[in-house]
Amino acid sequence: MLPVFERAYAKLNITLDVLGKRPDGYHDLDMIMQTVTLSDTLSVRRGVGEGIRVLSNLGYLPCDERNIAYTAANAFYRHTGHTCDGLSIVIEKRIPVAAGMAGGSADGAAVLRALNRIYETGLSLDELAVIGKEVGADVPYCIHGGTMRARGIGEKLDKLPEIPHCYFLLCKPQFGMSTARVFGGLDCSTITVRPDTEAVIEALGQQDLLKIARSLSNVLEDVVAREHAEIRHLRRIMMECGALGACMSGSGSTVFGIFDSKAHAEAGYARLKKRHKDTYLTEPKGAQDE
Repeated sequence: MLPVFERAYAKLNITLDVLGKRPDGYHDLDMIMQTVTLSDTLSVRRGVGEGIRVLSNLGYLPCDERNIAYTAANAFYRHTGHTCDGLSIVIEKRIPVAAGMAGGSADGAAVLRALNRIYETGLSLDELAVIGKEVGADVPYCIHGGTMRARGIGEKLDKLPEIPHCYFLLCKPQFGMSTARVFGGLDCSTITVRPDTEAVIEALGQQDLLKIARSLSNVLEDVVAREHAEIRHLRRIMMECGALGACMSGSGSTVFGIFDSKAHAEAGYARLKKRHKDTYLTEPKGAQDE
């Protein structure tokens, strides 16, 4: 069979609040997430060899059960009852690894969408999201994409008005962050400043980009910044370059700025790219955008 190509889009956290730790060890979250046009490309092909085979342009990525794309394929077969007759998944990574942009989850979501097409199972996005929940907390969101509020461990999703058009300048410093380590370093009882999630939702409804940008907030940023002062340094640079607001995404280490001026965003990109290879200029992607 010919391969099916699927894009896996990165996400940013406009807000991220941690409400507390659950009995199962996970944390209850309240987040507003936004898909951006930075993406990986996946080629998924049925009828190749035996079992599931994952390949990537990054030699250090695991290509077995430790890879979320592999796990997603296994989950698809388990839920649908289809038998794997040899599956090849080739991932061209562009989204930085350990960056707080759900690159792995986006790949897992892309595999589920691709297999849904290949096997003509006709599953809805909501049905794929049920499978995705078993694969990873961010996978249901990555299946849908767009501007959404995510609660629970990230699986309870509510669609929000799309963010006004803008430019996102992303910069991942040389270090990455382990999600487990960052959450392990968070003491919820010491959080004094939390995101005003309702204010951001109101601003989205009003299409007020400045208010959205000034409301960026992530309670995990302090945890990472205690160890890596570069997080706040990158924020300062973005604001100096004309960002309306700047923040860390997810559990880090990517810092992003929101710009309403392409010229200012491009100037910031040129400045940061000199020191940080993982610097990107991207834009919002709506859930229905091709």
